[in-house]
Amino acid sequence: MSGNKSVSEQSFRHQFVVICGGSKGIGRATARLIVQQGGNVCIIARNQGPLQVTVDELNAARASSQQWVESIAADTTDMEALRPALEGVIARRGVPDYLINAVGYAYPQYIEKLTLDDFKRNMDVNYYGQLIPTLILLPHFMQARKGHIANVSSVLGYMGLIGYATYTPSKYAIVGLTESLRHELKPYNIHFSILFPPDTDTPGFAIENQSKPPETAMLSETAKLMTAEQVAGIFVRGLLRRQFEILPGEARWIRLIFRLAPGLGRWFIDRDLQKARRRLGK
Repeated sequence: MSGNKSVSEQSFRHQFVVICGGSKGIGRATARLIVQQGGNVCIIARNQGPLQVTVDELNAARASSQQWVESIAADTTDMEALRPALEGVIARRGVPDYLINAVGYAYPQYIEKLTLDDFKRNMDVNYYGQLIPTLILLPHFMQARKGHIANVSSVLGYMGLIGYATYTPSKYAIVGLTESLRHELKPYNIHFSILFPPDTDTPGFAIENQSKPPETAMLSETAKLMTAEQVAGIFVRGLLRRQFEILPGEARWIRLIFRLAPGLGRWFIDRDLQKARRRLGK
């Protein structure tokens, strides 16, 4: 009977969801919605302070006293630290139904101001920070022949803009990883999703704006800023539908243009860059 439910009737009730990057931004908003729908969550983040604040908030949002919320203070790029912590949760709670990888950051800057370390750090956090939790949980999902892994890319996972030379390759890498795993693990009944959020009002976005080149900031002026809650709502609905590509807000039509008419998409962003440079007197 559950297989015949409409999306509006589905929820995360009794589901166990691991959320990496769950203490802030989209990860936090997603965790809150899942708990409100009756789900059990384990959130993972580096800093204990924000992590505990979020745990308290999630406990207050529970739909039932039978629900539980756990947390792990760990860096998801550190497999040696993360593996025993996650294995301990699985030993107590069982194999998760979902893994949501929402870790990531951006450091926009002119290419001549970037170092090789900047490129390595972006790849370490944005790519390996999502790959490592996946590698830890995959054996459990494969043995159980179930599971749903959702990775977070970006609109810059299918296009490139000035200032994002370190960030964009890491988000493309997430797409390539997810595409490959989806194909290989389909016989194991493991599902995959990729979230492509546009500009979203989060603490990370505020930090990102501090180093953003002026041209990049001008290009962002025309974008419609979404809230973390808006993106999380679309994310959660997409997961329940088992959508592979989840495209909130303007991400949908931007994706359509760059998929069907990439030359036209590049013409638009090149034109906007020329306008921005003229405004700056360049």
